[in-house]
Amino acid sequence: MTTFEADDFTLERTAPLTWKLEQEAGMNVPARVYASETLLEEIADDLSLEQLRNVTHLPGIYEPAIAMPDAHQGYGFPVGGVAAIDAEDGVISPGSIGYDINCGVRMLRTDLTPEDLNGKEEELVDALFDAIPSGLGAGGVVEGTTSTIEAVLDRGMKWALDQGYAVEADLDHCEDNGFREEADPRVVSSEAKDRGRKQLGSLGSGNHFLEVQRVEDIYDESVASAFGLSEDQVVVLIHCGSRGLGHQVCTDYLRKIEQEHADLLESLPDRELAAAPAGSPLAEDYYGAMNAAINFAWVNRQLITYQTRRVFADVFDRDWQDLGMELLYDVAHNIGKKETHEIDGVKRDVYVHRKGATRAFPPGHPEVPEAYRAVGQPVIIPGSMGSGSYVLRGGEKSLEKSFGSTAHGAGRLMSRTQAKQEFWGEDVQDELEAEEQIYVRAQSGATIAEEAPGVYKDVDEVVRVSQELGIGDPVVRTFPILNIKG
Repeated sequence: MTTFEADDFTLERTAPLTWKLEQEAGMNVPARVYASETLLEEIADDLSLEQLRNVTHLPGIYEPAIAMPDAHQGYGFPVGGVAAIDAEDGVISPGSIGYDINCGVRMLRTDLTPEDLNGKEEELVDALFDAIPSGLGAGGVVEGTTSTIEAVLDRGMKWALDQGYAVEADLDHCEDNGFREEADPRVVSSEAKDRGRKQLGSLGSGNHFLEVQRVEDIYDESVASAFGLSEDQVVVLIHCGSRGLGHQVCTDYLRKIEQEHADLLESLPDRELAAAPAGSPLAEDYYGAMNAAINFAWVNRQLITYQTRRVFADVFDRDWQDLGMELLYDVAHNIGKKETHEIDGVKRDVYVHRKGATRAFPPGHPEVPEAYRAVGQPVIIPGSMGSGSYVLRGGEKSLEKSFGSTAHGAGRLMSRTQAKQEFWGEDVQDELEAEEQIYVRAQSGATIAEEAPGVYKDVDEVVRVSQELGIGDPVVRTFPILNIKG
């Protein structure tokens, strides 16, 4: 197959696993999809291709607009999408970053093996479920004052360190050291701050989870060693974001953009791509608020880490340091960042919009933590609760092909509504425990149904595409032992 036809779309295969949507009337640049034929057919089943084409209409966008192999329909901008937009002559688009700002994932190492968990699985999953707030609405590890939230928004993980919820190594092993200095709490609404005040240190609902896993396969021994990973090691994966605070920030600025930049909005094919011109007061305010929400999300995951360490220490009757519960890495999925990239031989400052995509910087990049710089940035790609997840390292061709990005997960195959029609949560929970010895706890059976293994694309295929493109190289594969969800 050299071309792919879907509705009114024709994509040409220009290289292995690379599909081009040619520039047409209204498009500022062509678009590109990185996928196998199987994944491309799944991507074409929803509005992802239409949304990708719409993204190319954003002013100042550089070639190409990209859909990753896990792409699926999102709000305006496809989940699994990447766009680099000029930071002076372009725009910044809240809908192209997402409502759950800095939805991301982190992995904790341990010195435990699955044998150490034998007979303790149910005790551990129940203790984690009790200690870590989850589900819709209020509840967090810390319920502070507005001034507390403002400090979190302003200082990120530095606040967590000062308050005793983190150690220095946690900051060293977090994207941007868990702190965005461009954050401006003053431009975050009181409504957003109030929502955050009640939810600081909580998983939320939907696809957010905490999962205890075992390292099942090693693909690169030297990089795995640099990451501190070994076969049969127990690790913990935490996936969540900025909760109601981030959602409110996005909502607030979408409304403001609709009012203040209606002319720009009218020129776009989808109102959900609402954008503010770079350098405008509204763009600067949104960037400050978004970075504050990014800081909030990092602290949110750190507080969950703090509770997780306490639970493990209690269940295994050892200090968490003695259990080796160190942070491997924390990486964002929904984020817009000003970065410098070489484009057509010229270094340019751009807003890289990554929505459901992971930064994947290669070996030697100065923004990779010093501990990993020689081997490349850790990239964490969760699968479903019935399949494996992966740790990759940033690929040598990621800067050239994808603005230093790769996929962020398996990617959904079906909507949450369809999932609840196809699956019964209690049945999924029982089958996972009986057939795979995976222990799952959630606030409702509906949540389990929405996140059933059959709801997601094949994460192995997503990772294979990433590897063959050279944008992310597999290091280890993990498999679930227990999982808590909202």
